[in-house]
Amino acid sequence: MLSQKKTFWHYFKRNRLAVGGLVIIAIVFMTAIFAPFFSPYDPGKTEVSLKLKPPSVQHYLGTDQLGRDVFSRMLYGSRISLSVGFIAVAISILIGILVGAVAGYYSGWVDSFLMRLVDIMFCFPTFFLILTVVAILGPRFYNVMVVIGITSWMGTSRFVRAEFLSLRERDFVQAAKALGVKDHRIIFRHILPNALAPVFVTATLDVATAILVEAGLSFLGFGVQPPAPSWGNILTEGRTYIFDAWWLTVFPGLAILITVLSFNLFGEGLRDAIDPRLRGRR
Repeated sequence: MLSQKKTFWHYFKRNRLAVGGLVIIAIVFMTAIFAPFFSPYDPGKTEVSLKLKPPSVQHYLGTDQLGRDVFSRMLYGSRISLSVGFIAVAISILIGILVGAVAGYYSGWVDSFLMRLVDIMFCFPTFFLILTVVAILGPRFYNVMVVIGITSWMGTSRFVRAEFLSLRERDFVQAAKALGVKDHRIIFRHILPNALAPVFVTATLDVATAILVEAGLSFLGFGVQPPAPSWGNILTEGRTYIFDAWWLTVFPGLAILITVLSFNLFGEGLRDAIDPRLRGRR
């Protein structure tokens, strides 16, 4: 195990873009966790006399149309955007693992039924499906997370199924069956730990996608609702003043861009370091 960790880190650290992405992700995490300590102002405090002030020493990223400090709102917004990303992905990973594990282990009609369900889900335009469900249930914080999670598990299920189809024929699985070990124990104790490597990569990339989806929903008014700040609704509020207060759209847009790009770079580096077939490329 130690040798595997050393090998992984050896190849991962050679990918400078992936390491840079990991550093930026860590910084974003730290700012989200310690937002109350870094925030110079209350993100919900309004001061009409200070509305639409450009970036300055007093307000690093300027103020919005209600005089609220944009820097403080960005810090607290990172909490919501990251929470949506990680909780939504946790839901999708859980569903994907369960579906993929059952389909890959039992195969036959069970596999055919579950894979046709995956094919049907893939037929729907995901963003518009999310938009429709959120419009019906209401644009609340928890609804956004759950809906994104239950509409984005299909890719994970296919990865897990492929790994299970390969691993279920291995000697250690056949030995467990010969000893009378129950199916659920073989699935979750013996096979699943060996099938999680591609899941970690998928989860990393899916976090970036979930953050983008949340930002898109908030931009359209179906995501996290004001006054709770998220990068998406901060961007939406600045749309009206795009020519008069450029900082209201530029800074949240850059935050989304840099964070999503960092997750993608980290995920690509993770994939290259885990998969022996890709290690020689760098």
